[in-house]
Amino acid sequence: MVALASRIRLEDRECPLSTTVQHVGEWWTLLILHDAFDGCTRFDQFQENLGISSSMLTTRLKSLVAEGLLERRPYRTNPVRHEYVLTGLGRSLRPVIVALAAWGNSRLAPEHRSMVLVDAHSGEQVEPVVVDARTGRRLDDSDDYVFTAGPAAGEAMRNRYAQRPAVPAEGE
Repeated sequence: MVALASRIRLEDRECPLSTTVQHVGEWWTLLILHDAFDGCTRFDQFQENLGISSSMLTTRLKSLVAEGLLERRPYRTNPVRHEYVLTGLGRSLRPVIVALAAWGNSRLAPEHRSMVLVDAHSGEQVEPVVVDARTGRRLDDSDDYVFTAGPAAGEAMRNRYAQRPAVPAEGE
């Protein structure tokens, strides 16, 4: 995804949001990952579900493999056919996809939601929220939780957050 990297300002290249968007911020990429979370692994499954052209799907799958989010594995030898399986890194994006879908649904009346998240055992609908792992507090309040420069921040990032205390490096 080199072309996308050139759209990122130099001072944002160390920003985790900018670098994440570089990896998964493209429309088809998120939809392919969503299908992979739903159990799709084969080219024809992705293509049928998404209605994506074969050339676009090929490009996106190659990118997802190169980024380490999917692994390409042969499932048939004659002729050789491959499937695309989520890696650990790819699976770690599931909460992000769930949060994006929940955000989209929160703007709709319940009767207008075409897809909802449910508990797999009870079938009960759930409302996902993002919380701090240590305290369990919701992170959606921008007055209580703010970004600041981290231990590896460069000068541009430190300048951006100069009014906020920097996070101490490990061991400080």
